[in-house]
Amino acid sequence: MSARDTGVHAPETPLAVRVRADGEMDEEDLAYLREKVEAVLGRPGLPPVSGEIRIIRAAAHHVGQPWTAGAEIRVGGYLVVVHARESSARELADRLQDRLRSRTDRVTHRAHCTRRTATPPPWRGGMAS
Repeated sequence: MSARDTGVHAPETPLAVRVRADGEMDEEDLAYLREKVEAVLGRPGLPPVSGEIRIIRAAAHHVGQPWTAGAEIRVGGYLVVVHARESSARELADRLQDRLRSRTDRVTHRAHCTRRTATPPPWRGGMAS
């Protein structure tokens, strides 16, 4: 088993995510995974995205869920870490897409909402009523 580096996939958007597949992965499964990742991370309105996704298939045939994915993606100034495990490469791509979407939605929501009150309380130097 040798690591196969599939390179950086950077379309017109500022999406630069490297996908690494360790082990045997079909080209069509790899294309399906790239399509799913690009659907999540290539959405309009997201800050610049970069990072790496590692796909590993266990060598032991008796493992129930041999496909494992680990993603470390930087969305703007935030780091998004996602792990997934499934029994097939397509299911792994779908699970990874769901988890990446939920984490990136959480990060973009966090960036857009402020958690401060409009005025500080009186004990912190705000206006006393």
